[in-house]
Amino acid sequence: MSEHLHFIGIAGAFMAGAARIAKEMGYTVSGSDAAFYPPMGTQAQALGVPLFTGYDATVETRPADCYVVGNAVSRGNPLMESVLLERRPYISGAQWLGEKVLSSRTVLAVAGTHGKTTTTSLLLWLLERAGFAPGFLLGGLPQNFDISARLGTSPFFVIEADEYDTAFFDKRPKFLHYRPTVTVLNNLEFDHADIYSNVGEIVKQFHYLLRLLPADGLAIARTDDANLASAIKIGAYCPTVTFGETGDWQWRWHGKEMAIWHDGEECCRFVPPLAGAANRDNIVAAAAAAAFVGVKPLHVGDYLRDFKPPLRRLQKLTNVGDVVLYDDFGHHPTAYRKSLEALAEAEPHRRLLTVFEPRSNTMKAGIFAEELPKSLAAAEKIVAVGTQPWLEKALKILGDKATICTNADMALAHILQEIRPGDCILLMSNGDFGELPKKLMDALEKSRLHPDSGLDI
Repeated sequence: MSEHLHFIGIAGAFMAGAARIAKEMGYTVSGSDAAFYPPMGTQAQALGVPLFTGYDATVETRPADCYVVGNAVSRGNPLMESVLLERRPYISGAQWLGEKVLSSRTVLAVAGTHGKTTTTSLLLWLLERAGFAPGFLLGGLPQNFDISARLGTSPFFVIEADEYDTAFFDKRPKFLHYRPTVTVLNNLEFDHADIYSNVGEIVKQFHYLLRLLPADGLAIARTDDANLASAIKIGAYCPTVTFGETGDWQWRWHGKEMAIWHDGEECCRFVPPLAGAANRDNIVAAAAAAAFVGVKPLHVGDYLRDFKPPLRRLQKLTNVGDVVLYDDFGHHPTAYRKSLEALAEAEPHRRLLTVFEPRSNTMKAGIFAEELPKSLAAAEKIVAVGTQPWLEKALKILGDKATICTNADMALAHILQEIRPGDCILLMSNGDFGELPKKLMDALEKSRLHPDSGLDI
């Protein structure tokens, strides 16, 4: 009989993927969570294992040989309290993955404040198209696979490397459990104010990640990022290569019709599958990591021709009545700015409207209030959804360009009044956004089928 693992918090992005891998490995798997929202809740349900909604339970009603604990679980959780009272074995999800899966693999890890899911998806697709069949685990859903994780059949494992903490009993970043051979360091800014007091604390954790790399490994970094440069300067124990758009990089890209250069020579030229300078950074970083394991840069353009972005990473939802709707997992002013700039490039002749929700702990605290208006500059109309006292003051500088709504339904009503033919609407939230994407899609579709609905599109 196989060992039974019960995943506490199984509908989380990381935990749903880890549970899938455990099932592939032959473990008996079950799980609990407060709710099962798409897309990751749906991923958990698709496993076909026993799932329980709510934590009001004990180890007697949720029996297992070991309890795998997600970082959303805290003290006071009734099931976790029962695990502790009964002295049952437990382990964090990241530690379980590191010990049971990654310790025997060549791990390619993608770290950074922004672009982790997209860059990891790009790297994964390059290896897949090259025939490597890697294992993987992402914090989002790559559309080329429709699953967020798999064990894989090759020595290679591609993982999104998150700097958020591991569990209530392990405050180290999850990525310190991953034992990487190759690490992409995309960028580094202050975030996660609920666990880090300042950016220097995050720099230190990125340096600890660099310390894990073996001497025959590789760090791939943007060294025009001052915080990353600080982490590297403390000490790197393997080769480090750099990438970017301009400057003296080992890996460089140029132009919207993207050329990739390596060590002063052009490798390939192609129209990238994603718009925006930030995504061209993501592509060249993925190409550098893939080259380390044998994917020839010459083939990058061909391999990415059929690449699809992960769900909720500038995902095009619909085009109804000449109104285009995109959904994005925006969580930080820099992410807002990069996504809006990418859409301005992709949809240059459209009026750009955005609806965003400052939902992360850092955003709710108003830490980025000063940067917020500048990050939204590319949008002609802005709707913020929130009740934080600082929000009105922060957006006052934008005048009539910005509107604040207290909830998603109020925002829906407002944006439906604003829409004109030819508009491009970008929704940005790192939560379910009160199902605003679906509600807006439904309203646009209704307007197409029923012209008397009131929408002038």
